[in-house]
Amino acid sequence: MWHHLKPNPRNLRVWQVALLLAVLAFWYAMTKPGLLPLVMFENDRQAAFFFGEPLKVAGRIWSWFVTEADIYRHLAVTLIETLLAFGIGSTLGLGAGLWLALSPMASALLEPYIKGLNAMPRIILAPIFAVWFGLGIGSKVALGVTLVFFIVFFNVYQGVKEVSPVVLANARMLGASQRQLLRHVYLPSATAWVFSSLHNSVGLAFVGAVVGEYLGSSQGVGYLILQAEGSFDINTVMAGIVVLTAFALVLDALVGRVETRLMKWQPRAGETERL
Repeated sequence: MWHHLKPNPRNLRVWQVALLLAVLAFWYAMTKPGLLPLVMFENDRQAAFFFGEPLKVAGRIWSWFVTEADIYRHLAVTLIETLLAFGIGSTLGLGAGLWLALSPMASALLEPYIKGLNAMPRIILAPIFAVWFGLGIGSKVALGVTLVFFIVFFNVYQGVKEVSPVVLANARMLGASQRQLLRHVYLPSATAWVFSSLHNSVGLAFVGAVVGEYLGSSQGVGYLILQAEGSFDINTVMAGIVVLTAFALVLDALVGRVETRLMKWQPRAGETERL
């Protein structure tokens, strides 16, 4: 029954907001003494200790941004680390994906090594990067780059491989050079794959920055969360998670706007159905 229903754009946002409010209301009731009987915990205070309280989380965020206004330098550091990791990792992934997709010899030679590096849990590289690059921004950026690179790389590689042989043959028949093929055939084919990978890469760039800050740092939102965990301040931990999530969504929305502008040539789903 449900899989036949389609969302109504006119009230979709209302339902999304209603769902968020319902989750917040349940969270509030679960941690407010006497409002909701909980079998899992001995009392409501225990639930608040584990999950925090939404009003206190909101108060912590308000204090960070308005009352004390002391989060901005930490947020700036985390955002710089994220943007650098996102930009460098995406650029390297795009270049390497194009190179190996267009170079069968290099692809065959490096394939087992690339698969091995991708299979490795790259979070374990964080201590090594801390030794190599110190506890500053460099180690966080390096970790983020390793997380972003492979997502972009494999999507670009697959996108170039998906180019229609008929389109390639026609372009070569018309005398297109290798540079023209790259610009007018390979890159447009890989564009949709690239932006799909960039949406996923935003979150991973944040992961690299925050995990690096966990391992050793004196600034950043990850550092604030680590300090709060050390004192069992679950409300501050939840507030940090909310702030990181919000800014990850903002960055993802920016990527979406760039994608919309650059992908005007691609027909939308509704237009495709009409055709």
